[in-house]
Amino acid sequence: MIEDCHELPSKVSLRTRRPVLAMTMSSFQERPALSARASRRDWWGLAILALPCLLYSMDLTVLNLAVPSLTADLQPSGPQLLWIVDIYGFVLAGALITMGALGDRIGRRKLLMWGAAAFGSASILAAFSPTAELLIVARALLGLAAATLAPSTLSLISTMFRDPGQRSLAIGIWMASFSLGGAIGPLVGGALLEHFWWGSVFLIAVPVMVLLLVAAPRLLPEFKDSDRARVEVGTALLSIAAMLALVYGAKRVLIGSFDPAGMVALATGIVLGTLLVRGQLAAGRPMIDFRLFAQASFAIPVGIYFTGLFLSFGTLLLFAQYLQLALEMPPFEAGLWTLFSAAGFLIGSLSAPAFAERAGPTRVIPISLLVASAGFAMLSWSVMAGLFPAVLAAAFLMALGVGPVLTLSTDLIVGAVPVARAGSAAAIAETSSELGGALGIGVMGSMAISVYRGAIGPALDASLPETVRVAAADSLGTLHAAIGGLGQPAQETLRAAATSAFNIGFAAQSAACAALALLAALASLAMKSRATRLNQNGV
Repeated sequence: MIEDCHELPSKVSLRTRRPVLAMTMSSFQERPALSARASRRDWWGLAILALPCLLYSMDLTVLNLAVPSLTADLQPSGPQLLWIVDIYGFVLAGALITMGALGDRIGRRKLLMWGAAAFGSASILAAFSPTAELLIVARALLGLAAATLAPSTLSLISTMFRDPGQRSLAIGIWMASFSLGGAIGPLVGGALLEHFWWGSVFLIAVPVMVLLLVAAPRLLPEFKDSDRARVEVGTALLSIAAMLALVYGAKRVLIGSFDPAGMVALATGIVLGTLLVRGQLAAGRPMIDFRLFAQASFAIPVGIYFTGLFLSFGTLLLFAQYLQLALEMPPFEAGLWTLFSAAGFLIGSLSAPAFAERAGPTRVIPISLLVASAGFAMLSWSVMAGLFPAVLAAAFLMALGVGPVLTLSTDLIVGAVPVARAGSAAAIAETSSELGGALGIGVMGSMAISVYRGAIGPALDASLPETVRVAAADSLGTLHAAIGGLGQPAQETLRAAATSAFNIGFAAQSAACAALALLAALASLAMKSRATRLNQNGV
């Protein structure tokens, strides 16, 4: 059985584990090619796989631009608007692991096509939703369908590209498609909203999904594990409930909203997650193979992947707010300037395989983390100095460093498991990305908000209306919406103070990311050094 070949005993000596660490830190050149190199059809298939990845990331950003117009049309309540924005990510995170296991069982191409059909249908439902309640349902269905896309595409790449060098390049292209989708989402969305209604931003997905459904049977292979444990409804529901509660609770608690609902959700998520892991570890043929984490060759790259997303997500969110709130740019113009960070991700992701083939990932990953650390540090300095060209250069440098980290760690994750388990491995990797992104936004965002509130405090004197003081202390965005009733001099003074406070918070967050990236680089260098010694000593 495949499970038996990769299961580790519960009690393993340190001497037994050492070669596993050494194998983890080995270079790409040391891995033998598994089969013939990919064909032209496989590369065309990769182009098709990139399409849903573009939409996957576009749908995370494009709705933000449509919020003002859909609010005027549907008139949702405050909680309804929050659910319209957040439900997509919550359901997506909750369903990823289950969908990865389902793809291994029923077939990855089949699951991808089911997901594409569901995504296109849910997009039409969202575009023409007449009420806020129906839009929330449509967004939830979009999240469920999107959960099939990332693990299916990544696991199919592992099937199509068996040569390590080609697989690394394919994963770089796969990763770049996410960056490109995040970059063009605001641009395409902004252009559509200038000429059409808010629902048009959802209809972008329909022709793309139709193309995928037509081309997939011709260009993509099918693969499923006949020995895979069946997908248990109870385990699937437990997985979804645990992830939903964890992500929702973490977001509520880490942004400073220590309300009972957030605390209860977080505690519930931890309890359900513990029950899920313990149950799957005890199962003879688990639906979700958490035993993969017993292998250092899998667990370490997942940790690196998580770290890269933790560092970048919060920074990119604050960068977008910096452009639109601190510099007061319209959405489309702000989207144009975010192309600098998108270009960094694209170049870093696509160039990483070539560098790794020459020097090995154990050298490229630490160097990339050092580049990212320099970018974060430069961003902190340039924001405080008010040098916009330097801010753009820093955003590019930061993304240039993070791109190879994400690409190479993903390749190591996929390469650490047998092809039959690629769907589960991809789903676990994507789940870690959702958690890393959510925690990055929560932790780093909370730091920026805390520093902002401390810096804006002295400017909020008693002469200001209470509603203005409360709004200004909350965030720069709420301040802009609340100062309309003040006189022009008072508006300018308070706006300048709030902008300065926001910049201080952004700079503090960037400096913290620089320190964390430096620590991660040093830790990966220490791991590489230890692996080298173990190899030299033959242990």
